[in-house]
Amino acid sequence: MNKASKGFTLIELVVVITILGILAAFAIPRFAGLEQEARIAAIQGAAGSIRSGATLAHSLQLAKGLTPDTSVTMEGSGLITMVNGYPTEADIAQTLMDASGFDTTDAGFIKKVGAPDPDTCTVTYVEVGVAGNAPVVGTLTAGC
Repeated sequence: MNKASKGFTLIELVVVITILGILAAFAIPRFAGLEQEARIAAIQGAAGSIRSGATLAHSLQLAKGLTPDTSVTMEGSGLITMVNGYPTEADIAQTLMDASGFDTTDAGFIKKVGAPDPDTCTVTYVEVGVAGNAPVVGTLTAGC
């Protein structure tokens, strides 16, 4: 009586492991690169949100006919201190409805949590020094 063999041969297993190793060698670098790109995109999105928040606070102040240094209350944000018509560095993070994934403890700096170097993966906000000028919002993505 001939007994039927069950399972895979050693050659078949070696071929499958080799193919998986080759696929992993090409796939892992692509997935590793996506993390950095995602952090950079998050920083750029936060910069856009900061610009929008500053503009909304400025618009609210103008719509109410307030003087440039009068604080405004934004819905969901509370009292926002204004200087020359725009939020101060200390209060700009309050204009964000959701800052999860970011460290907003340093005035004027929004840092990406989880970045290899959070100090160089940031959004910077420099308040207005002269009335009539807009604040400066910049990004630093070297450490993302």
